[in-house]
Amino acid sequence: MEHDAPGAERLRRLALGTAAIGRPAYMTLGHADDLAGGRSPEQLERHAHAVLDAAWAAGIRWVDAARSYGRAEVFVRSWLDARGLAPGEVTVSSKWGYRYVGGWRLDVERHEVKDHSLAALEEQLAESRAILGPHLALYQIHSATLETGVLDDAGVLDALARLRDGGVRVGLTVTGVRQAETIRRALAVTRAGAPLFASVQATWNVLERACEEALREAHADGRTVMVKEPLANGRLTARGDAGASGPLAELARDRGSTPDAVALAAALAQPWADVVLLGATTVEQLRSNLAAARLGLAPGELAALARLVEPASAYWERRARLAWT
Repeated sequence: MEHDAPGAERLRRLALGTAAIGRPAYMTLGHADDLAGGRSPEQLERHAHAVLDAAWAAGIRWVDAARSYGRAEVFVRSWLDARGLAPGEVTVSSKWGYRYVGGWRLDVERHEVKDHSLAALEEQLAESRAILGPHLALYQIHSATLETGVLDDAGVLDALARLRDGGVRVGLTVTGVRQAETIRRALAVTRAGAPLFASVQATWNVLERACEEALREAHADGRTVMVKEPLANGRLTARGDAGASGPLAELARDRGSTPDAVALAAALAQPWADVVLLGATTVEQLRSNLAAARLGLAPGELAALARLVEPASAYWERRARLAWT
């Protein structure tokens, strides 16, 4: 894939998330159709390897997983081994704090359960290390919120500091209407006189921009800022309500592109966004997403997309109603 200098720089900031390819069900629109070829663990591993191969071929060098993403960590490690990739050739990040309880079924009431206790950290860190070994470069609290109290738990914070001091970077992901407050609370956490969290991963997209200023502050403070859900779980694709029509669809038509690429280009246009996570389920989706790296948006085009912003409460209420398929 040929890129001009800005396009190459934007490509280097893209990473592949594995939430949609590590387990049989997820809350992305049309997910069931994307895995029509079968969802046994063996079938899904082959499918995940195909997506990872395509990402590698395109130049993506960061993969993000989690303990609750079913077998995502296992799939990533088996792919790294099959490729013969040494630690450091791909940045591998993972997360603790949710347990996958779906049992590889589609008809369960709950697919994951949050647990931010010290016991959960110790258990899940041991599991992640057993699977990923020396490839694990960044370990994050999964969906930290003020309500769980994880950022005030001295035992957890001390354990994370020991991990940091042992050479694994420590970060957190945030979620919900209070993302900005959670980010600012995390920025203030220190251990041994140094900031504990090297990175913050937050939901930002052209529908939900409520934590933008806090992410700008994190970037200015030297933390790695990772944007997750830049396509709003599929709402900003041609399948979704905000991608099939309206300003995003119009701009995509004007630029001879697709809604997903334009939405991702908007994320890449944010100077504070160090890493933008792609959540592609298929190779075809990934290739469509990658067009964002070649699509620089003008200020007027970004201003047109600003018309899509929703109240944070409405956005998160709608997200909570998305079905796992």
